[in-house]
Formats: sequence, structure tokens, C-alpha cells
Amino acid sequence: MMDAHRATGRNALAWLLLSAVVVVLDQLSKRWVLSSLPEYQPVVVVEGFWNWYRTYNTGAAFSFLSDAGGWQTWFFTLLAIGICTLLTVWLARTPRGDWRTALPFALVVGGAIGNVIDRLVHGHVIDFIQWHWRDYYWPAFNIADSAIVGGAIGIVLFGLLQGREGHAPPPGGGRPGPEG
Repeated sequence: MMDAHRATGRNALAWLLLSAVVVVLDQLSKRWVLSSLPEYQPVVVVEGFWNWYRTYNTGAAFSFLSDAGGWQTWFFTLLAIGICTLLTVWLARTPRGDWRTALPFALVVGGAIGNVIDRLVHGHVIDFIQWHWRDYYWPAFNIADSAIVGGAIGIVLFGLLQGREGHAPPPGGGRPGPEG
């Protein structure tokens, strides 16, 4: 039986417009970084906490596999395309108004595409946001990374909340009945 949102065409694919906004903001910010920031030199934004810091990542999160010799670029590109395809299919099956599902999926898709563009054009991802506290520095990241992390957190949090809301307590309010 076909879902009502599929029959009316009111699925969540319209949320891919948010993905496009993420891609545009990510790529514009990276264009600014390449034209304005020196490589590997901090530019203080907020003293003691936040720098612009132009650097490159050939790996994945936290430079995972960054020194693997080049194959990782294609691996992460194919992985991102696969994840984006899967999330797009899920968006097609999601009602448009289900923002708790659609918003995180759209953020992940936009972020993944932003970083795929970097990998295909530059052979690495351009990172430039650096947070630190005293001598502890968080690995540099970018807008696409922020969208992916925000989307992943949303998927987990909203998934947990939906799981709790979707389960009714057992009959009797969870207390054992007379037989048990």
C-alpha cells in the first residue's frame, strides 16, 4: 500500500534545498579561505578560543587515513556518494513535514557533497575553523564538517526521542499484572 505522502508527492525531497544552501555556503567560504588566508598560520578571531587556520585534510574526520597514499580520496568520495544516495532515498520516503528526520538528513547530504567537491577539485578537503583552549587545539574543520556533525547529532537525538515516543508503556502502566 502506498503512503499518503508518496501519493501526493509531499515527500521530504524539498529539504534538499537546505543541502544546496549548505554546499553553496561551504564552497563560498572555502573560496574566501583560498584567496584570503595564509596557509598554516593562525589568524585570531577570538583571542584564546577561535582562529582562522587554513589547512588541508586528505583523510576523513580528525585526519583519519590522511597519510594512506591517495586511495582514501576515492574511498571517501564513493562512501559520501553512497551515503548521500541512501539519505536521498530515505528523504523520498519521508513526509515533507517530518523535519526531525528531514533536517538532519539534508544537513549530512549538503556537508558530504561540499567535502566531495573539495576532494574532486583539490584532492583534499579545505579546513579553516580552529577552536582551542589554552594549549589544546581541536582539529580544524569547515562548514561542511559542521553540517555533517550537526546532522549526525540530529539523527541520533531525534532517533532516540522518536524511539521513546513510539513505544507505549505496557498495559497496567508497566506494573506486573496479577499473574506475574
